[in-house]
Amino acid sequence: MGNPVPPTDDPPPLGSGLSPRRRNVLFAALGACLIGLLLIHRSEQPRSPLPPRQPTAAQAVASPSAPLSPSAGAKRTTPAVVVPDAHPNRISIPAIGVNAPFTQVDLDPNGVLNPPPANDTNLVGWYKGGTVPGNKGPAIVLGHVDTATAPAVFWGLSALTPASSVDIARDDGVTATFTVDSVEVFAKDAFPDDRVYGKTADAQLRLITCGGAYDRQRGDYTANVVVFAHLSGLRET
Repeated sequence: MGNPVPPTDDPPPLGSGLSPRRRNVLFAALGACLIGLLLIHRSEQPRSPLPPRQPTAAQAVASPSAPLSPSAGAKRTTPAVVVPDAHPNRISIPAIGVNAPFTQVDLDPNGVLNPPPANDTNLVGWYKGGTVPGNKGPAIVLGHVDTATAPAVFWGLSALTPASSVDIARDDGVTATFTVDSVEVFAKDAFPDDRVYGKTADAQLRLITCGGAYDRQRGDYTANVVVFAHLSGLRET
């Protein structure tokens, strides 16, 4: 007989004593374990951070921390501009179809505002001794309601309603937009000078024309229509 095989502490060769089928199953299991350990090792390595994803429009609106734009009905304050040497060029009031140029008017010897010339039915007058439209204070604009022969530029002024818009283009490239607050009628012998012409804390507008009944004996109307408006926007044109 040959020499016996000496004992050893080494484990028997992997898969010894196993059938080929069982040996294949064992190798497959070990391979899966090694792949799993490799993936775990890679997941623990630091990675460069990804850039944050930009929220969609729907997410921005739904997010409580997202800034909300003011609603259309939110109260806004438009600061007045200060350009003392600017002059108004043209007025536009879409609601009553007004689109007219300006002329400058002043006071007569009695301190009464002169109206614009009556021979031009599509002309408004700006009181040049007062406020430039868009600057701080009440800008005064006059217009005839009619002439001896035809309706004039401010024929429809009494039909304006609150929230109507008035645009005044200036020669400094700025267009001032005013929003109508009220339309009121005052008897000429009870005209509220302080309210119409008095100082204001912001930029405002007064549109003035004749109103009431026509007094043939005096050759004049018995009242005035006054539109009160405030500055609501400024834009370059």
